[in-house]
Amino acid sequence: MQFQSFSLQPWNIASTIDFNELILDSRNIQRNDCFIAINGHDLDGRQFIAKAISQGASAVLQDADLESSHGTIVYIADVPVISFYGLNSQLSALAAQLYQQPSQQLQMVGVTGTNGKSTITQIIANWVDLLGEKAGVMGTIGNGLFGDLTDTENTTGSALDVQAEINRQLSAGAKLSAMEVSSHGLLQGRVNAVDFDVALFTNLTRDHLDYHGSMENYAAAKKQLFIGTAKHKIINHDDACGANWLTEFDDAIAFSVCDDLSVSAGKYIFASELQFGTDGFQCQINSSWGQGLLRSQLIGEFNVSNVTAALASLLALGYDLTTLLEVAPLLTPVCGRMELFNHANSAAFVVDYAHTPDALEQALKALRVHCTGQLWCIYGCGGDRDKGKRPLMAKVAEKFADKTIITDDNPRTEPADLIVNDMLAGLTDMDLDVEQAVVIHDRQAAIAFALKQSNSNDVVLVAGKGHENYQIIGKEKLHYSDRESIQTLLASLS
Repeated sequence: MQFQSFSLQPWNIASTIDFNELILDSRNIQRNDCFIAINGHDLDGRQFIAKAISQGASAVLQDADLESSHGTIVYIADVPVISFYGLNSQLSALAAQLYQQPSQQLQMVGVTGTNGKSTITQIIANWVDLLGEKAGVMGTIGNGLFGDLTDTENTTGSALDVQAEINRQLSAGAKLSAMEVSSHGLLQGRVNAVDFDVALFTNLTRDHLDYHGSMENYAAAKKQLFIGTAKHKIINHDDACGANWLTEFDDAIAFSVCDDLSVSAGKYIFASELQFGTDGFQCQINSSWGQGLLRSQLIGEFNVSNVTAALASLLALGYDLTTLLEVAPLLTPVCGRMELFNHANSAAFVVDYAHTPDALEQALKALRVHCTGQLWCIYGCGGDRDKGKRPLMAKVAEKFADKTIITDDNPRTEPADLIVNDMLAGLTDMDLDVEQAVVIHDRQAAIAFALKQSNSNDVVLVAGKGHENYQIIGKEKLHYSDRESIQTLLASLS
């Protein structure tokens, strides 16, 4: 970006800042950048103002603790340091103005909920791509145009990153962008100035309680997306929280794979006559836009819900039902989301990102209908995160899988043995006989054990990491991929 002048008058600050880029991380400051010093959840960026200036920052916007300080300016080494009250909540609007309101110039779909966000956003972009149009994705798997993604650190990037990425996708010719919107991103104002055409809710189950404190707070964070200005609200009727929200938002579109919604007062879409096979599923689609047969390569009943949700989004945006159903069989499975790896001489392996009790239960239930032998589950829990879900994960695996292997999943700074002990507390049968459940800390060794012990008609779910290609041990991020491990082990059988 070229050196530019940017007026702060819309925010009642009689000043103009000159800069190249707005930067949140002082370590990334280059000459003539503007440093944004936010007092964040974990760190107060104001302590790095001197460092940013020493690296060449031409201006600084800093969080003001008092409203009366808004707009005051002090100079450090001739660099203006401007106090901005409520800076974090206004950062999205600042970035939106900087990039000429990019979200108003393409169709924006925001997807929130505990599970399904990555799959639904990828399906939406995939569908649009199959129709010959460019579509972007923003979320856990990566950002960029469909099929050409760049890795990301967070589900929802910073307010600056979000607006910059929307602008990049717009410049690359995208007609639509499908974005995962996390509860953290909503609470921290990262999408405050994003103009969503569609807001979509998947479900609400236990996750991130170390941050939110309670399920009520977690739900309230998700709900912010629907209290905003989205033109279309799409809500899962099959989820208890979603069903409640549907009574509040009478203009919302309801979707379901369980109930006939044709008698509902508002717009609807539901799937019926579900059939599952080794090549995916098919179902009848019934909706306010018409009816038709949907065929898909994706696996499991919850993916029927994901595809139905994606379909609802595109129908709300004006896409034709018949055309969408014609190309639906070409939708490809999402990387690390119920991704199937087959070999003639071994069990089928499925990699999935399931890392919450509900997601793990749904994944195992989905695979049960595809499994004629034993259903295995390899799973773990992350360190330095919600400890309360650890015994719940073990309880789910014990109940819905025939054989389980507890392994490590980003232990971070916690001892892996302590994490495993928390999980073991959830088992009703504490006899860890090798025929029932084992503990193998090394993930590749756990997969190799399952490969050796399983039969060709078994299915092995490798849960937790999905698309991730790293393992965090201590504070070090080491390269590791379940997908690569499985491919390597299966190739050794040939």
